[in-house]
Amino acid sequence: MDAARLHEYTDEMSMAFSFEELPRPEPERSDDIVVRIEAAGWCHTDNHIVHGDFEGVADINLPHTPGHENAGTVESVGDEVTAVDPGDEVVLHPALTCGTCRSCRLGEEMYCDEHVFCGMDTDGGFAEYMRTSERSAVQLTNVDPVEAAPHADAGLTAYRAVKRARANLVPGDTVLAIGVGGLGHIGIQLLDELTAATIIAADIKDEALALADSADHTVNLRDEEISELVDTVTDEHGIDAILDFVGSDETLDLGLSLLKQGGDHYVVGYGGHVTAPAQAMVGLEINYCGTLCGSFTELQELMSLVEDGQIDVRTVEYPLAEINDVAAKLEDGEIQGRAVLKP
Repeated sequence: MDAARLHEYTDEMSMAFSFEELPRPEPERSDDIVVRIEAAGWCHTDNHIVHGDFEGVADINLPHTPGHENAGTVESVGDEVTAVDPGDEVVLHPALTCGTCRSCRLGEEMYCDEHVFCGMDTDGGFAEYMRTSERSAVQLTNVDPVEAAPHADAGLTAYRAVKRARANLVPGDTVLAIGVGGLGHIGIQLLDELTAATIIAADIKDEALALADSADHTVNLRDEEISELVDTVTDEHGIDAILDFVGSDETLDLGLSLLKQGGDHYVVGYGGHVTAPAQAMVGLEINYCGTLCGSFTELQELMSLVEDGQIDVRTVEYPLAEINDVAAKLEDGEIQGRAVLKP
């Protein structure tokens, strides 16, 4: 099979990958499945992988095939697989988990003691076939794999963040979503579907803000003064919750200036540093909450919303052969929505 391989870490995204012919994977464990990849989403995490940012953190062995947002058709299954059959279309949770540790039994599989992340700890979906576990597969009903693939991580991460925020939101509250990119435009739709909060969407690009159809207000942070809008919308009360899909030093500092007393800042994107003074966190009771990829159950819940037509991910399709161009475009911020590669 053809696979896109990363042989060395680099900052030259347009030259990062080369293609190799590799043996097609086969089931090794009794609960393994092999999936013919029909769509693989490109995530900004993949840029971090190419740069080598996870060296010493994740168990990445070069040469390596990334790709953790995958959907396709089951090709073959292990002897004890019962959840799916060959021919089933599936979206794949990126985690491989043991199913028996305390975290797994509590339904928090992303905290599994034996957690393995496809596309990072093992070869991922930037190839024609990929091996994973039946536990990671969610069957698709009336959802195209191209639409489903980005939800394996981008949609799932946004869904988990919104679920966490929803627990503390009541009608009349105001939420600020910072960053209307691949995650943010999904998160804004989920906020609209799952909460009664007023939604403000903020970005530095008008073309990105055009994806924020579900927001009540939009603001370009380069051209407008967001504090004036926040004062008007909240009657100078402040923002109740921030979903930060950027997670830069600038957005984290901005959040501190806009949150109400007792407000929540959910950090979804990463790259910056939380440097709020302890005095502000204590005196204002500001809460910071990191959010990770969701659970198997949450992926099932999210796909139910997608199947019902309530969430519309904006995708741009590319052949897998153009992976280096896609990597460079995302690095330069030239892709609106979610890039999806098709082998």
